[in-house]
Amino acid sequence: MQIGLAFTTCLCISHAKAQTVNDSNTPLHLMRPAYRVGYGIPTTQEVKQTMDRVLQYIASETPAILVDKNTGKEITKIKDINENTQLKQGGFRLTSYEWGVTYSAVLAAYEATGDSAYRDYVYQRHKLLADIAPTFRKFHEQGKPIDGNIRRVVDPHALDDAGAVCCSMIKALLEDNKLPLRPLIDNYIEYIINKEYRLDDGTFARLRPQKNTVWLDDMFMGIPAVAYMGRLTGDTKYYDEAARQVLLFAERMWVPEKKLFRHGWVEDMTPHVAFHWGRANGWAILTLCEVLDVLPENHPQRLQILDLLRKHAEGLAALQHQDGFWHQLLDRNDTYLETSATAIYAYCLAHAVNKGWISAKAFGPVALQAWHALASSINERGQVEGVCVGTGMGFDASFYAYRPVHAMAAHGYGPAIWAGAEIIRLLQLQHPKLNDSAVQFYDEEVPTDQPIFNYDGKIRF
Repeated sequence: MQIGLAFTTCLCISHAKAQTVNDSNTPLHLMRPAYRVGYGIPTTQEVKQTMDRVLQYIASETPAILVDKNTGKEITKIKDINENTQLKQGGFRLTSYEWGVTYSAVLAAYEATGDSAYRDYVYQRHKLLADIAPTFRKFHEQGKPIDGNIRRVVDPHALDDAGAVCCSMIKALLEDNKLPLRPLIDNYIEYIINKEYRLDDGTFARLRPQKNTVWLDDMFMGIPAVAYMGRLTGDTKYYDEAARQVLLFAERMWVPEKKLFRHGWVEDMTPHVAFHWGRANGWAILTLCEVLDVLPENHPQRLQILDLLRKHAEGLAALQHQDGFWHQLLDRNDTYLETSATAIYAYCLAHAVNKGWISAKAFGPVALQAWHALASSINERGQVEGVCVGTGMGFDASFYAYRPVHAMAAHGYGPAIWAGAEIIRLLQLQHPKLNDSAVQFYDEEVPTDQPIFNYDGKIRF
């Protein structure tokens, strides 16, 4: 019995020694790190599944239905509309600028996936607004009160009312010229070009929170629609105005030593302080992408705008958090990690790579890690978490650092879908591969799954 026990003990000790991980028996550099949000190269199917959850959620929260505001009864015929008629309320508003972003994003998802559910989501809501607008415009002109969400369509009062939704409608009309959207587009553009408040040199501006304040947000709220109007009409005056606005904003808002934009600029403020709010910088780089998408290659300001995008991409990439997010105040790592800005950057950096404007090798991994961060913030219901709520303008760090986050903040949904659509294109157009555990982007498809390989134009490992 003692001999048997000794033999068994010896076997156990030998087995334990065999299982010990050390530098001699294990390639420790290939151990999988404990990433908090994921890492590597997702499949297009995985990305689309995440996008689909978001689409299904927003579809449930944005009914394309008219109801009587007093009884809740559904109204299905134009002739039955009266001043008590309103859009049925869901979690989000069909006519807000956030939903203009969402419409553009969902159209991009249709282009990237071919899934008609994305196209139909936009067309159904755009067409509803186009069908009801003449009736509500008549009520409004008669001085009758109308649903505020529809008032934004027939009588916009700010760039927030006009630009993002208008741009999405132009994109839809370019996709399908049978859609009845041109009257709404013309109405929005009339506001943007001729009615929006401006500084003396023509820069889009506001009278809040101070007189003659320039908001970085207004780059996106106004400029892309103007640029796309150039594509729709072929009239170069729209391209020229869009390019001029970009450069006017850059004169005041761009901080070259940071390679970032300030959120706000007040005409009579000295000095012009700079708070680099994440989402506003997102609106800025998204504007640059949107303008470059349609601005003619030979336009005299194109290279200047492209250079600005490249510098901004550099500034943003340098500030990405290790988990793939960006901070609420980009250059303040004591502020929280925010999802909507991360989603916009995921889209813009991937889009700029796919367009050949910036290097896939330098920025492709940044975009993919931003997607992993974003995907980790989308829950099983399809809600986008960690999104800063609507934010005005402040001139102290506390204002930005303590803005609440909420899953019902509409600002995260369009960027999330837009990012997914462009990441799918990135995976289809580019050649990412894990090499020595790191995401690398190559000039051509790499025909190996070896964990480590050399690459010099020819594969050898």
